[in-house]
Amino acid sequence: MAMIYKTTMKPGKTELLTAWLPTRPWYASTGHAPELDRSGGFRLDDPEGEVGIEFMVLTDRSGGRETSYLVPLTYRGAPLDGAGAALVGTSEHGVLGTRWIYDGAHDPVLVGQLLALVQGRAVAQDQCDSGVSDPSVTAWCDESGLPAALLGWPEVTDTAQGTEVRVPGGPAIALTRVLRPGDDVRAEPRGAAGRLTAGWTTPDGAAHRGLFAELRAHVTP
Repeated sequence: MAMIYKTTMKPGKTELLTAWLPTRPWYASTGHAPELDRSGGFRLDDPEGEVGIEFMVLTDRSGGRETSYLVPLTYRGAPLDGAGAALVGTSEHGVLGTRWIYDGAHDPVLVGQLLALVQGRAVAQDQCDSGVSDPSVTAWCDESGLPAALLGWPEVTDTAQGTEVRVPGGPAIALTRVLRPGDDVRAEPRGAAGRLTAGWTTPDGAAHRGLFAELRAHVTP
């Protein structure tokens, strides 16, 4: 079980992401600097206990509109070889020291645990408290053709529509980056091998729920 420390991070995650988000092709620019509020999310445990895994929802209030983004992150105690382009930044953790923070779509530990979550082999954890599960995160999965573990380094493509993660020997994972309420209404959509849905709450207090990730029935060579 991952331990969540009640301490400081300098710079903070929101500060780092304010600079990072506008560099992403799926970010919907308002012509202003992002004004970010944390709106929800959950965590997953690394079986090895080395990597922090967080699925964060951030709502950008800049430009007079609200847009909510899904930002999966990993926190590491040392750089991840070969993932320099996925580095969001570094931060000084009040207990653990320097942490390297990565776009989790590029991190094989996060991708492996995301697959485990959709397959029912992992449990979503509360974003803020240690040892507390988050039953509001739900998944549906067609087990046929899915690997029991990540078999290699994922291939990641970012576009204006979102992020596709191709899993060696398994399906392609479509990560929703711009969250849309109500996208989870179909439990078993045609052509999908699995789905992950969860909720978030925007700064105006409105509670929403939608699609966070979809496993598409495409097997890479």
